[in-house]
Amino acid sequence: MEQEFDVVLTGSDGPVEGIAKKLDHSAYDEAYEFISVDETVHLLIAKENGQWTRVAGTDPYFSGWADELAEQVK
Repeated sequence: MEQEFDVVLTGSDGPVEGIAKKLDHSAYDEAYEFISVDETVHLLIAKENGQWTRVAGTDPYFSGWADELAEQVK
């Protein structure tokens, strides 16, 4: 079962609002996907060996987004 929740990331022109969902059946310990409301930002983060890392997503991106998303999924 996928768990969805609202997320706001910090963008250069203001907040980037979107929906994050926990991905089931992932090859990682834990993984989340974020898609902005306007679908211009996509981010996939995964936790391996206790560390969160950006696995995929749109470019360019802010390096802090993976940490921001990880904080909001806790």
